[in-house]
Amino acid sequence: MSGEGNTFGVWRVTRFYVPLMLQAFSQSISYPLVASIVTHGPLGVDALTGFAQGQAVMFMIGLLGGGLITTGMVHAHDWSGYRAFRRLNSWMMVALLLLQCVPTIHPLDQLVFRGILNLRPELAEIARWTLFGGVVMNGGFFLRNVPLVILFNNLESGKANNATLVRIALTLLCSLSFPRLGLVGPWWGLGVMSAGVLTEWGITWWYARPYVRTLRDAKWLLPWKRSGLDDLIAAKRRWLLVAGQFRFMLPLSFGAFVLAISPLAIAGFVGRAAISPEVMLATHYVTIGVANPVGFAALRMQAVSIAFPPGYPGDRRTLWYALGAGALFGVALLVFSLPVVADAYFGSYQNVKPEHLGFARSAIAAYCLWPMLQAVRARVEGIAAIRKRPAAVMAGQISYLVSLVAALAVTLRFGVIGWKMAVIGIYTATLSTIAVVYAALFACNLRQNLV
Repeated sequence: MSGEGNTFGVWRVTRFYVPLMLQAFSQSISYPLVASIVTHGPLGVDALTGFAQGQAVMFMIGLLGGGLITTGMVHAHDWSGYRAFRRLNSWMMVALLLLQCVPTIHPLDQLVFRGILNLRPELAEIARWTLFGGVVMNGGFFLRNVPLVILFNNLESGKANNATLVRIALTLLCSLSFPRLGLVGPWWGLGVMSAGVLTEWGITWWYARPYVRTLRDAKWLLPWKRSGLDDLIAAKRRWLLVAGQFRFMLPLSFGAFVLAISPLAIAGFVGRAAISPEVMLATHYVTIGVANPVGFAALRMQAVSIAFPPGYPGDRRTLWYALGAGALFGVALLVFSLPVVADAYFGSYQNVKPEHLGFARSAIAAYCLWPMLQAVRARVEGIAAIRKRPAAVMAGQISYLVSLVAALAVTLRFGVIGWKMAVIGIYTATLSTIAVVYAALFACNLRQNLV
C-alpha cells in the first residue's frame, strides 16, 4: 500500500501514529531499563559511561544504514522493489557488522576509547567489549528492517508495536530480576538487550509473512514480467533496482551517520567540562536516557508524513498534529522533574547519588520543549523523502552536527556546567536541522519554478 493514497484524518493518523509512538518509546526505554543492570555492577553508575560510549560507537556505525527503512517505505511496494530492498539490506548488514569490529582491534581501541572519548582504562575496556558484543544486537536491528518496512507500508504499525511490547516486557522482567540474582554489569546488560532485539525481529517477521506472500503472488502482474524478457535482462533489471535504492539511501544514511556522531561529540565536550566532568557525563546519560525515548517517539512523525503526504499546496495539517503530539510529550518529561518521581527513578532506580539529583531534575525539565521541535523536524524530513529529496534530509543532519559542535565549543569556552552544555547543544542542533531542511526544500521548489 502506498502512502500516496492515504488521506489525512485525525483518527486515521492517530490510529497509525500511536503504535509507532509506543514502539519508538518502548524501544528506547529498554536502554534505561538495562542501565539498572549495568549500574549495579562493581563500578556503579560509572560503568554506564563506558557501556553507553561503546553503544554510541555501535549506533554510529549502524546508522550508515540509517536510511534503509525510509528507502523501503518509498520503494518496496511491489515484489521487485521488495526483493531489491531485501538484497540491499543484507549487503549493508554484512558490511557494517564487519566494520563494527574494526575499532575493537588493538591499538585502534586505544585511539578511539582512550584518546578521542577520553575514558579512563577500565571504562575504555567496557566500551570496547560492548562494541564487539553488540554485533549480535546490531545484526538483529538490520534483520528487523525488512519486516518493519512491510508492516509500515501496509499501515500495520500496531503489529510492529506488539513485537516491541514483547521486547520491552522481556527487558523489564530481566531488569527487575537480574540485580536480585547478582547478574549485573555491562555484559549482562548487553545480553538482555540482544535477546530482546532478536525476539522482536522474530515476531515482526511472523507478522509480515502474509503481506510478503501477497507481493509474491502479484509479481506476474509487473510489466517487465509480462513482456517475456529473458533471464539476463531480468537479472540486470534487478541489479539496477538495487543500485537505484542504494543511491536513494546513501544521502539519508550518510546524514544519519553524521547525526550519530553527536552523542560522541557531546561526550567529548562534556567530559572536558571545568566542573566535575565525570559527574556531568553520568548526569547527561541518565537524563538523556529518559528524554531520548520521548524524542524518538516524536521522530516517528516522519513515517506519518510519508504515509499521509500533504493533500494540496500549503497543507499543514500534519504540522499542527506534530506540534500537538510534541506538546504532550513535553508534559511527560516535566513529570520526571517532580521531586517524588525524580528521587525514585534517578535516585533509587538509576543509583544516582543524592547530592547529584538536583542536576538530573534540572536537566530533564530543560528538555520539555525539545519533543515539539523533534516532531516538526520529523514531519519536514518525511516530506523531503516523499518528494525524493534525500539530499535535503542529509543537509539538515549535517547541520545538526555542525551546530551541535559549535554550541558545545562556545559553552565549554565560557565555562557552562556540563549538563547545560548538552541541553543547549541539542536544542541548537535540532533548530538548525529544521531550518536547513525547510530551506533546502524551498530552494528545490524555486529551481523547479524557474525551469
